[in-house]
Amino acid sequence: MTVTTDSDAARPLAGMRVVSMAEQYPGPYATMIMSDLGAEVVIVERPGTGDPARQFPPFFAALNRGKRSVAIDMKTSEGVAALRRLVANADIFLEGFRPGTADRLGIGWEELRAVNDALVYVSISGFGQDGPYRLRPAHDLSYQAAAGLLGEVETPWRLTDPLATADLSSGLFAVIGCLSALRHRDSTGQGSYIDVAMMDSLIALMATNLHPAANGIERVWIEDEPGYGIYATLDGHISLSLSYEDWFWDSTCATLELPELVSLTAEQRRADSAAIRARLQERLLTNSNDHWARLFAETDVPFAVVATVDDVVADPQVAARGMITAADGAGARYVRQPLTINGRGSGPLTGVPQVGGDSVSVLAEAGLDQAEIGRLLDAGVVAVGDSATDAQVDEGSQQYIKGQG
Repeated sequence: MTVTTDSDAARPLAGMRVVSMAEQYPGPYATMIMSDLGAEVVIVERPGTGDPARQFPPFFAALNRGKRSVAIDMKTSEGVAALRRLVANADIFLEGFRPGTADRLGIGWEELRAVNDALVYVSISGFGQDGPYRLRPAHDLSYQAAAGLLGEVETPWRLTDPLATADLSSGLFAVIGCLSALRHRDSTGQGSYIDVAMMDSLIALMATNLHPAANGIERVWIEDEPGYGIYATLDGHISLSLSYEDWFWDSTCATLELPELVSLTAEQRRADSAAIRARLQERLLTNSNDHWARLFAETDVPFAVVATVDDVVADPQVAARGMITAADGAGARYVRQPLTINGRGSGPLTGVPQVGGDSVSVLAEAGLDQAEIGRLLDAGVVAVGDSATDAQVDEGSQQYIKGQG
């Protein structure tokens, strides 16, 4: 099937409007996916500073291309009123404050559902809206620690995983929640409140790890299989990913010319895992990534060369799937959401918005007239198209960490 990146309105979420105050990572990742799938996404930012993630421009761009930005001072009653006008004709609203903050600002679930009873309202927080940890500040590493991920590795203080797993998983579950709530709204006409916790999201991903502990039964780990792991080669590293399949094990050993290991069962391999791993490693060190990759591909061995990000950008499989695409007129290439629907792989249509770059048009679409918008601009409640200074972004980041993230 040929994958194309469409640029028309025929996307599954076309016609949906999303308003988001969720900053940094989980909310922007969720709305990035929805934007690529056709939803119109408006991010509400702080005048001047914008999202604290703007201090890392490539990071911010990767998550916020294809969106529109309105800058509103939410510490003013006029700003709150303006946001309510935006939400009145929105389908989805996201916030990423600590529990209770949205209510104090006057934009909690009860306040906004009074404006739009069909609204899907999503709160993304570290530990959820209730429980003894609900008000704790933390970032991804601490959620991983609390959820047990780091307890499963021998040296958790050596961070080798580049993915912010809590942020990404909660963003994905937020999308699932939104789509579920929209389906519910189709049948009832009513909106929903969705409480997404980063720790809960990791707990859900840890289901196969936690089930044995929760039920007092013995755990059997894939890591005990010597055919599953990363091995050094003459010029790099290569992964083998046999998951207890004896037929793959036999072809692997035959390819590596290790006849003494052929026909070992999974149970036998687990029982002598360390010694077998050492033998595999010794053999793989005798030649290059390219050599082993060619042989493994020919003999149907589950493998992959350990690639760098530069390797991935140039990978022919990535190109064939259209996973890195250019937005119209943006002058940059972006990673699209991964779904291919009816042969179409939807990506961003536009580049990265300036802080408040769409304030006037978004507010006008929400029903504010020119005079109302002018008064908000004059009062500094709304700002337009000005990039934040480094000092302003730093200040915004500190505010996020201390009080609202």
